[in-house]
Amino acid sequence: MNLLNLIRWKNLLMIAVVQLLIKYALFPAFAMDTTLSTFSFVILIISTLCIAAGGYIINDIYDIETDAINKPNKVVIGKSITESTANKLYIAFTFIGVCLGFYLSNKVGKPPFFGLFVIIAASLYVYASYLKQIAVVGNIIVSVLVALSLLIVGIFELIPAITIENKTAQSTMLEVLTDFAVFAFLINFIREIVKDIQDVDGDHKAGMQTLPILFGKMRTSKIAMVLTLITIAIIVYYLVSFLFMHVTVILYFLIAVVGPLIYIAIKMFTAENKIHFKHISFILKLVMITGMLAMVIYRLVL
Repeated sequence: MNLLNLIRWKNLLMIAVVQLLIKYALFPAFAMDTTLSTFSFVILIISTLCIAAGGYIINDIYDIETDAINKPNKVVIGKSITESTANKLYIAFTFIGVCLGFYLSNKVGKPPFFGLFVIIAASLYVYASYLKQIAVVGNIIVSVLVALSLLIVGIFELIPAITIENKTAQSTMLEVLTDFAVFAFLINFIREIVKDIQDVDGDHKAGMQTLPILFGKMRTSKIAMVLTLITIAIIVYYLVSFLFMHVTVILYFLIAVVGPLIYIAIKMFTAENKIHFKHISFILKLVMITGMLAMVIYRLVL
């Protein structure tokens, strides 16, 4: 159980579910030509999860000092698992993930795709060891990596299957998937800022330069609120511009995504303590889930 908590099994499960939704809900909704067999797709999921697990472990290794202050009851490294063991687990998970990525890239006839796995694994290490301490930059990097966990499915499933006949359809599907990835980026970016507000005490003692440390908790909260309002505006524009003919999809987004985001914006305006921001972070995670579940709605109505 300690190992499962260390690798954030709930987050890994969410990544796997989203990737499954892309392949078995979103792509079939648009009758896309895909590349990977069930076995190969499982390899892609395992590779993604292993690299992500390694990222969580290396992040915790570098966060031992801050976690001892911010969330002492959730600290695993140094208590249940030694730092030496954690380092070995990080190397093992990352090595397995990258090797599976190498195998898969060659299997689909696109060896250069292997570079994606190396870049993602390296970015997770650089983020944990250095970039996390820099205001905004670390938040952007981790949010880009979240978006890539969606896009990588399209890269491996759609691009190798492109032909002259289906090029337009495949490209359009990649654009739709990119829209979901942008949504994931925005929600995760806002959540990263909110988590920085939660962790401001430990981060300050560790000498980190996050937004709440530079501008204060209240100002940073207002920045997160503005970003939330911008995200709402983007979603509404998308609904009006591209989904105006699908009433069911619009209603779903308004109830399951836009509504909670409006609630979050209001809560950010009034939030004052760690409990408030923890609640906001939890709701943002739910919005991420409901946003991704829209792929099921696409499958049902298109």
